[in-house]
Amino acid sequence: MTQLISRMIGTGSYLPARKMTNDEMSEIVETSDAWITERTGIKTRYIAAEGELTSDIAAKAAQHAMDRAGVIADDIDLIIVATTTPDKTFPATATSVQAKLGVDRGAAFDIQAVCSGFVFALSTADNFLKAGQFTTALVIGAETFTRILDWTDRGTCVLFGDGGGAVVLRAEQGEAGQEGLIGHHIRSDGRKSDMLHVDGGVSSTGTVGHVRMNGPQVFKHAVSNITSAVRHVVAASSYEVEDIDWFVPHQANQRILDGVAKKLKIDETKVVSTVSQHGNTSAASIPLALDTAIRDGRINSGQLVLIEAMGGGFTWGASLFRV
Repeated sequence: MTQLISRMIGTGSYLPARKMTNDEMSEIVETSDAWITERTGIKTRYIAAEGELTSDIAAKAAQHAMDRAGVIADDIDLIIVATTTPDKTFPATATSVQAKLGVDRGAAFDIQAVCSGFVFALSTADNFLKAGQFTTALVIGAETFTRILDWTDRGTCVLFGDGGGAVVLRAEQGEAGQEGLIGHHIRSDGRKSDMLHVDGGVSSTGTVGHVRMNGPQVFKHAVSNITSAVRHVVAASSYEVEDIDWFVPHQANQRILDGVAKKLKIDETKVVSTVSQHGNTSAASIPLALDTAIRDGRINSGQLVLIEAMGGGFTWGASLFRV
């Protein structure tokens, strides 16, 4: 028996023109290519141009996804942008994306769950589509994260970059639990917020602030929380971890990717890793990696894909779907 499901019909991504290597980074802060590579797996990251906004990055990624999905602006009736670095305090960056794409109907809003933002946004859009409230959604992760970095702190500034990724979802009749978006598991724990946060804000300091992180603690909680989320989302489905064709984790740090895959006993040949190319792009990292693996032919239509992320807050989650 069929029912209304959400199907992913197109992906897209965008990276700014400027690429910064580890050697360039070593000219800014006391570090080296060897130090960064050994601890993070990152080789390069991209930096948004002066005047290039998060909405610009999001709109370009979204347009690529729309082109691949074969949809136009008139087809879109829901836009959700996951971002930690909005253009302005208000309005929502999603409304700017809506205008730039020429979409003049439906709803557009932002979700803020830091690096977990794309998973939170995907689950939100899925629920709207399955409820019949919208028909075609753009789910976007986009960041200009380098604008909230302390470039004297080598523990954080070497990790992050700018970029965007997007997917188009369409509500269709299908077999629930077998086709399209299958399940999600999202969680948060505000008691751990001091371990990964920004030391500024509208109601606290009146400033943007900079990223502050307790690296060892974040690593410990990341592996544990992500593994738990993955097990929950898989257990709620009719599948086992062994059935997963591709694992597309949040591209935070190669050590975290390896740690989660090892704990879940996922074969390393099934893990999509692009962190070396663009670093941690927060909410953009999963759709960036997903689009890369689809475009290069690794991920094919009908395959079972698992995504996961953890971000400041703490927030974490996982989603399971067929492309």
